[in-house]
Amino acid sequence: MMPARAARAFPPFNQGNRRVFTAFLCALPLICSCNRAASPEAAANDIAEAKQSAAQEVADAKREAEKAIDRADQAVQAKAGDLAAATAKAGYDLAIAKADGQHKIAVQKCTTKDGAAQELCKQLADADFEAARANAKAAQAAQNLRDQ
Repeated sequence: MMPARAARAFPPFNQGNRRVFTAFLCALPLICSCNRAASPEAAANDIAEAKQSAAQEVADAKREAEKAIDRADQAVQAKAGDLAAATAKAGYDLAIAKADGQHKIAVQKCTTKDGAAQELCKQLADADFEAARANAKAAQAAQNLRDQ
């Protein structure tokens, strides 16, 4: 009996393997030469360019940051104005609600009186309500002026 053929350690070179091996051999000098030190003049130029590029990037980033801060500040100012207006309106609404409640109570108390006294009582209640409403409007206007 004949001994079986020993298996080859590497596959035979075919057309694809040859191309890869040839490309590797051609690229080997290029790969090995990348670690050579640059001349002092070239290195100084590269360093200067890198510094200039870094300084430009920092300046651009600062400008963009300032723009972003300005936009955020404007948004905050707008929101603060909205908040102030809402606070003034809420204060006005609360004052009107209190005045309206007090007016209703006063009118109900007037019903316990007779004739001219009842009419005078209602006129006083109406006058107090109108005064409270005017005060609420004045307070709202003053709040709006302070917030501007």
